[in-house]
Amino acid sequence: MLNLISANMTEQPYHIPALFEQSLDALNIKPSGIYVDCTLGGGGHTRGILRRLAEAGGGRLLSFDQDMDAIGRAQTDETLSSAPSLTLVHGNFRYLRNFLRFYGAETVDGILADLGVSFHHFDDPERGFSFRWEEGELDMRMNRNATLSAATLIEEASQERLADIFYLYGELRQARQIAAAIVKARQQAPITTVSRLLDTVRPLINPRQEKKELAQLFQALRIEVNDELGALRSLLTQACEALRPGGRLAIITYHSLEDRLVKNFLRTGNLEGKESKDFFGRNLSPFKPLSSKPIVPDAEEIERNPRSRSAKLRVGEKREVEK
Repeated sequence: MLNLISANMTEQPYHIPALFEQSLDALNIKPSGIYVDCTLGGGGHTRGILRRLAEAGGGRLLSFDQDMDAIGRAQTDETLSSAPSLTLVHGNFRYLRNFLRFYGAETVDGILADLGVSFHHFDDPERGFSFRWEEGELDMRMNRNATLSAATLIEEASQERLADIFYLYGELRQARQIAAAIVKARQQAPITTVSRLLDTVRPLINPRQEKKELAQLFQALRIEVNDELGALRSLLTQACEALRPGGRLAIITYHSLEDRLVKNFLRTGNLEGKESKDFFGRNLSPFKPLSSKPIVPDAEEIERNPRSRSAKLRVGEKREVEK
């Protein structure tokens, strides 16, 4: 059996996956099945799926990541790079169908996406994902080849657009005031570092909730820079086409905007959340949600991995075509 833990991947955790066993169980991995891990990250879910495929006696896995750091780490890991059933895909999961066609996997048996940001991103000062690293550059790009960074967004976006981003994606009540402060400050000098942004917005942040509100602010910028909700919408619609009947879609979300999208899509089969029924009142969604409520971490997991606290796993099974 494959040894799916290797020294160079575990010295410092790139990412500890939330709801690990639950998400693997959700895929209902079968012998000779084809599966997709949309978010390779530190390789945690990928190794878990490979282990279960080995136990089942076959199968294939395609693991995606738009961040070359993650792909590079996997390529230098002996276990992952030598796994014959694994295909590493350097690309955004929003182009799922194109990549599946390219790699000869038109339809698949299970798709998993863990939408959380890897520990590596938060803990690397050069990536600019965290307000903890005040001297870091305001980058926040998952794909370093992308043109839009957080600094570029802050420099070029209108005050109205910035206010919408902070309100919709960060749920900050003082979104308009923060946007106005940023526009005023950038007229004096570009806002390109974390420290400069913090100096600009701190007077408008509630001191009693500083960590929470700064996290919301950075989350909002990250979502916009990477078009995370647009990518999720694309994934959902393409997953519906890519999955075989009986195939499973399992998605771990970390904030209400993502969770609402996934919940409504699994319930109705469309991004608008509009439910359709046949003459007999039966739901016409191509998916059958496997539970009415999301699966969440228990107290033991939260204690072991506090960053899993907001994780929610929703699972849907593609319905068999009625004849």
